[in-house]
Amino acid sequence: MQRISCDERADWRARAEAVGFDFHTINNAPYWDESAYYGFTLKEIENDLEDPTNELEGMCRELVSRAVADDRMMDVLRIPRPYWNWIAASFKRGDPSLYGRFDLRYDGNGPAKLLEFNADTPTAAFETGVFQWQWLEDAKTRNIVPKDADQFNSLHERLIDGWKEIGKGRRLHLSGMTDSPEDYGTLAYLEDTARQAGLETKMLAIEAIGRSPRGFFVDLEEQPIELLFKLYPWEWMMREKFGSSLPGAPTQFVEPPWKAILSNKGILPLLWAMFPRHPNLLPSYFEDDPKAGELGNSYARKPLYSREGGNVTLVANGQAVDQDSGPYGAEGYIRQAIAPLPQYGGSYVVLGSWFAAGKACGLSMREDASPITKNTSRFLPHAIVG
Repeated sequence: MQRISCDERADWRARAEAVGFDFHTINNAPYWDESAYYGFTLKEIENDLEDPTNELEGMCRELVSRAVADDRMMDVLRIPRPYWNWIAASFKRGDPSLYGRFDLRYDGNGPAKLLEFNADTPTAAFETGVFQWQWLEDAKTRNIVPKDADQFNSLHERLIDGWKEIGKGRRLHLSGMTDSPEDYGTLAYLEDTARQAGLETKMLAIEAIGRSPRGFFVDLEEQPIELLFKLYPWEWMMREKFGSSLPGAPTQFVEPPWKAILSNKGILPLLWAMFPRHPNLLPSYFEDDPKAGELGNSYARKPLYSREGGNVTLVANGQAVDQDSGPYGAEGYIRQAIAPLPQYGGSYVVLGSWFAAGKACGLSMREDASPITKNTSRFLPHAIVG
């Protein structure tokens, strides 16, 4: 794994906007960054990233199978009790999942380490599946990378395959915070993949979803929502006015209700307890667990529910060395062993390893001046060059 500087395409901004990638710049700072790329060997991709991602996903499903049968696990995850049976039923009947993203610490030396799992509402899918692939094709033409260079990237195809299995000709509604450029861009991209899979689609804002007297969720035309992709976290859904209606509604959700278990940083100590000393896991404990003392006075402190680095604190020798603000933390915290992120050119890098339609299938690279990755952290492309 290496970071390789390169020239940008002169017209990349215009090309991004032409394909709907309008959020390539955030707060007048670059989000998409092609002034460099990350080069990997095929062995690094297959052995150190692809295989562990598949294994981690299997471990997470094993965790869910135990949690839905163990009230103590559901309780420590602070999932509201009225939803437990509904979540368990979702998993037991095999409600399908479309995708997810594991955030990993990796530098090419030693095993990748799981930092967290974006199981419910991962973004950056378009940048990963489409725009960085277009960069690779252009990079070959421009002799930036070898002609035989490749990319760990079948995310686009896997999303289409996933929709074919999940949708099976049904009408799909997609909903989220459509006033957010990033969220709208993600929804628009996933809508496009669903249409390529043959689904009829309709997008609407999360606040535009209504409920009929018969208990159906409906759109603005009072049409029942049979299949809903929601780019809106389960813990937020449960707090909405319609939250109490979720278990009784006939709507099928993507991601499914059982993903509420995995969209929780409490899975990190649970996975460590289930698979102690696993090479791809970091020691992790709930903050009120006496065993948390085994981490000493250096650790990452993370809320059970948190988005985009919110309320995460990195502690070294008892002192906070980096932290991000936010509205999270009321449900409690976990502590995770520190795994210092590799630095290249003064920036910290986190790898996002994607899983879609039952298979590890893509890689995204995020850089930041801070070791806490946020939604403004830069996205860089990658290539397999050895």
